[in-house]
Amino acid sequence: MNLLKQLLLSAALGAALASAASAFADGKPTIKIGYVEGWDDSVATSNVAAQVIETKLGYPVKLVPVAAGVMWGGVARGDLDATLSAWLPATHGAYWEQYKSKVQDLGANFTDAKIGLVVPIDVKATTIADLEAQKTDFSGRIVGIDAGAGVMKKADDAIKAYNLSYQLMPSSGSAMTAELARDIHANKPIVVTGWAPHWMFAKWKLKFLEDPKKVFGGAEHVDNVINPELDKKAPQVVEFLKKFQWKQGEIDGVMLAAQNGTKPQEAAKAWVSAHPDRVASWVADVK
Repeated sequence: MNLLKQLLLSAALGAALASAASAFADGKPTIKIGYVEGWDDSVATSNVAAQVIETKLGYPVKLVPVAAGVMWGGVARGDLDATLSAWLPATHGAYWEQYKSKVQDLGANFTDAKIGLVVPIDVKATTIADLEAQKTDFSGRIVGIDAGAGVMKKADDAIKAYNLSYQLMPSSGSAMTAELARDIHANKPIVVTGWAPHWMFAKWKLKFLEDPKKVFGGAEHVDNVINPELDKKAPQVVEFLKKFQWKQGEIDGVMLAAQNGTKPQEAAKAWVSAHPDRVASWVADVK
């Protein structure tokens, strides 16, 4: 190897080691947060929390995209330190019952959440029960998201509870909104599995179908759930997560920015930079 190559290699290695040393200078471990990639609220919340944990608390963060069931199992086993995407009590109720003895719920980061079946506001149907008589209009299809999602399990329950001869079509969050966009543009009725918070309610005029049998449950909340060992591994992070909660409407800006083409990490950075007082309130008492 000639001298120039040796010098270049040495410089590159030195830069890499310096970067690593900077990241772990105080010995803080990497915090692994699981999120569901197709869920816009999950992506937005996880990226904002990651920005705060890294820039204000000094812990490196690894965001891990997983399916909902894998996310819960990962936190329970300790493969993941936390998820900020636990929809309770109904959507992820089955996961909570399965893993509650192995995880710790630190409280809600978003209140007044909701899941259900969503349609354009101008369709005739007002309740889930109305769908059967209008089956032809909707082509007998409910457009869903990933098959393991809690809202999909509840949608399957709703089909049975309301005796609907509809087919529930699994896809993904992005595929669902793409089909929603196409049908709205074509003035074609469509019913999808939906939830709030979600940017689609800011973009289009939509409504939840009424659910008199309460198959989808009532008001939901999205919680910060951790593996109990995180309290020993990173107590500062646990203290932050106990206080990390969105106010109404705050998350919408992050979701819309990402939907309009900004990378989620950059959207989160911009939000954190623009809201120093809110960020300070989350970390004020963290020692």
